[in-house]
Amino acid sequence: MSASRSVLVTYRPLLRRTGIIAGISLLLAILLVIYVFGVQNELLVRVFGAFFLFFWLLAVTFLGVVPFINWAAANWFGPGWAVNQPKSDQRARSVAVPNSPSRKSARLAPRSDQKPKPRP
Repeated sequence: MSASRSVLVTYRPLLRRTGIIAGISLLLAILLVIYVFGVQNELLVRVFGAFFLFFWLLAVTFLGVVPFINWAAANWFGPGWAVNQPKSDQRARSVAVPNSPSRKSARLAPRSDQKPKPRP
């Protein structure tokens, strides 16, 4: 009993992703078949075919191709191509701005003692 339980714990993230992909595939299949053919006879056969197609395409893409590309980028092209970049330990320092009445507001109009530049 514990051996089967450890297998489920080991593959839990994969089963979760597969379930999410299956749910999305079923929803897309139902929407596509109802949009194209309406609710007619042979609805379940068409939904099953569309579900199988969507599930196959999404599963191969997100469970096979994307992880392989991440692995290949990390191992073949060096650590600069890896998804997880090392984070720097330095924190951005916030500059404290005092709220003093001595600050002057910004002027929006040019000063009168300065000559405006001619436009070309």
